[in-house]
Amino acid sequence: MKIIKIVVLLLAATAMVSNLAHATNGMLMEGYGPISTAMGGAYMAYDNGAGAMANNPATLGLMGEGTSRADVALGLLCPDVVARHPSMPDADSDGTVYYMPAAGWVQKQERLAFGVGMFIQGGMGTEYEESDWVGAGSGLPTRSEVGMGNVIVPVAYDITPDLTIGGSLDFVWGWMGFQMAMPAGQMGGLAASGNLTASGAGALGLPGFLSGVTNIGYFDFSDTGSTENADATGLAGKLGMTYKVLEKLTLGTTYHSESRLGDFKASGAQMRMIDNAGTMGGAAGTTYTLTGDINLVDFQFPETYGAGLAYQATDDLMLVADYKRIGWARVMKDCHITFSSTDLGGINLDMRLPQNWQDQDVFNFGLAYQTTVALTLRAGVNLANNPIPDNTVSPLFPAIVKRHYTIGAGYAFFKKSEVNASLAYVPKVTSTTPATSGGYSIDHSQLNWQLMYTYRF
Repeated sequence: MKIIKIVVLLLAATAMVSNLAHATNGMLMEGYGPISTAMGGAYMAYDNGAGAMANNPATLGLMGEGTSRADVALGLLCPDVVARHPSMPDADSDGTVYYMPAAGWVQKQERLAFGVGMFIQGGMGTEYEESDWVGAGSGLPTRSEVGMGNVIVPVAYDITPDLTIGGSLDFVWGWMGFQMAMPAGQMGGLAASGNLTASGAGALGLPGFLSGVTNIGYFDFSDTGSTENADATGLAGKLGMTYKVLEKLTLGTTYHSESRLGDFKASGAQMRMIDNAGTMGGAAGTTYTLTGDINLVDFQFPETYGAGLAYQATDDLMLVADYKRIGWARVMKDCHITFSSTDLGGINLDMRLPQNWQDQDVFNFGLAYQTTVALTLRAGVNLANNPIPDNTVSPLFPAIVKRHYTIGAGYAFFKKSEVNASLAYVPKVTSTTPATSGGYSIDHSQLNWQLMYTYRF
């Protein structure tokens, strides 16, 4: 009964999750749970509580036999994004605060550890005002919101006192919303390269629309107005292992599968063609609005794999180091959008926005120092390459940060109660597109924190 009640509570919590986006290793969080995050996001080879189910599920086996704990956490992600154009005023993103809840319960009985939890895996998001140049002169707001969450069921088993294997089944849900303006010239470039095709009676007016250099296309599927986000559900999984090589040295490795989500779908989405040049037969300045169904085809979160170690240098000091590889190249080759409507004689659009992200190498280093029986101090660094090429980076997709400097602490108030916290400082990174891709630049920095309460029973 206890497990059933916990599962019900966690599923209920997912219904309250909204506005959760903007991650830091590409679209993934720099760490899951403040214990890991405070040590640069390293997690492969030591006990980091319920966060293990989002990290390396095999580390659940490192808990003491008979241990049972429930963790409840809240994170706050605070990005600062500025899009700059040499001939325009700076555009500051208003997407500056994103909340990230998490909860988990884990227990170890003899050789077996198991549990259930809910974590936000990652995402991204920006919001710009109607007057900002990012809106391409449409006079409409532009924004992006991409999020992915998991309900996770992990299991770990001690094959020997030194070797533990683990895995998890993840129920994944995702949501995506855009208010995106595109100059007709950009859409025309996509059409010329074969990345935008159209059919139906309504498509007959598209060539004229694309020929007007002042014309603007605008796509709207976002829960901030009269339209709704697109969403999808699916599955993913993890495998992991830990091995105690020496009394003070533990190695760990893990593999996170690529998600298996259906297409993101939204009904009632809108496409507006703002015909400032009067190229579609009406007066200049006429806006043609089509309402229909939008699909984001085969959008997935990437596979991740890596290895790490934890070294208990002294009774009070633990050193950790991880390496992981994130497979962005396969899942972020392009953003594939289809739109169909019966308005204006009917139209079907098929559009691919090239992204061409690169795979990402992430190095995590951290330490934990137990100053007293109750207090543990932590620090770390997270180093990664920017996965987005300069010629495809967008003010709506600015996942370009590279370095994270982290600190944190844990304090045990009583034998059964503990609080852990982390703070991550992400210094500014600037990406500048070549003139042929717009000639603009994007600045992105962050200051993030997580707070977690643990109850042991």
